[in-house]
Amino acid sequence: MKISILCLLLLVFGQLSGQSEQAAIQKCIENYLNGTSYNEPESISKAFYPEADLYLSHNEKPIWIVPVAEYIQWFKKGEKGLFNGRLGRILSIEFYNDIAIAKAEILIPKKKQEFMDMFLLKKIQGEWKIISKTASSMSTNKSGKRILFIVSNAHFYGNSTISTGNSFVEIVNAYHTFTTEGYTIDFVSPEGGNIPLAYINTSDTLQEKYLYDQNFMYAVGHTQKPSEIDYRNYKAVHYIGGGSAMYQVPESKEIQQIALNVYEKNMGIISSVCHGTAGIAHLKTQDGKYLVDGKRISGYPDLYEKQDGEYFKHFPFLIQKTIESRGGKFQFSGRNVPHVEADGRVITGQNFQSSSEVAKKIIQLIENIE
Repeated sequence: MKISILCLLLLVFGQLSGQSEQAAIQKCIENYLNGTSYNEPESISKAFYPEADLYLSHNEKPIWIVPVAEYIQWFKKGEKGLFNGRLGRILSIEFYNDIAIAKAEILIPKKKQEFMDMFLLKKIQGEWKIISKTASSMSTNKSGKRILFIVSNAHFYGNSTISTGNSFVEIVNAYHTFTTEGYTIDFVSPEGGNIPLAYINTSDTLQEKYLYDQNFMYAVGHTQKPSEIDYRNYKAVHYIGGGSAMYQVPESKEIQQIALNVYEKNMGIISSVCHGTAGIAHLKTQDGKYLVDGKRISGYPDLYEKQDGEYFKHFPFLIQKTIESRGGKFQFSGRNVPHVEADGRVITGQNFQSSSEVAKKIIQLIENIE
């Protein structure tokens, strides 16, 4: 028993230590991203080892080696603290002991330009520093407009041992539709970190593509915590379905606040698909009314649940019944038939077959608003 407890403690300590290192590396790269986006040389200096070099492209030479001290000078020309049009985000981090590699995307939407930065980092005297960076660029249709996907960390139906997850096909179908049109997707979950995935079909070409896409899978495996989200960055929130969506997300006050801030302060969109509609059932607007009150809403209908199934016994509430009890007009079609309801800035879909159509409706509304 003592050995088992010791092993468990070592495992937990190892996980916490790994999370701590991940966070420290992330902070280092964020110093670089924020510094280069807001003309803050001091932040850039915090990120780099003083003798680091950057290996960049140049029209007149095969490789352009720039000492970091020279690179930092470039950002002294702009007004300090003023956003200069560079949108940066971390795509991946991988570390081993005291070394790490990382990748970040830098967008300059006005120039329709995308940079891919790759870093080599090392932990020096207890601090992570970038010791080398290389970059390349290409033209892009990415606009910098961002959509926040809301997912759940719940691995089981309630307190049962019945496994569940977030619908992979719903994530993929919506993600592909948005990114093809130049949108950027971020993921948030109540706990942050990795999430369970369900309904994966590798015989589906699109699902297979994203299952082996390293940047996509890193984002899914490293979702952000609500405290890390700035609602001002988002045009819409999109609740993903799957059995996991019934748990954690609907009752999360932090996620509720993010969604309502996007909706009311940003004049953005709240959307959901299938069981993801559970996430909007409890939302109340500033006037004290339920968001769904008087609106046409779709989601997975109660009628289509396996009501004699073991999983169903663990549902905390019924989506359709709850929506209707709060003044919503629940709409749906036959099984496996796409069905989308767009009522003002609330857009909802019945099932995974509706995911792409919901995303298209969101894009259309955003473009029309702007």
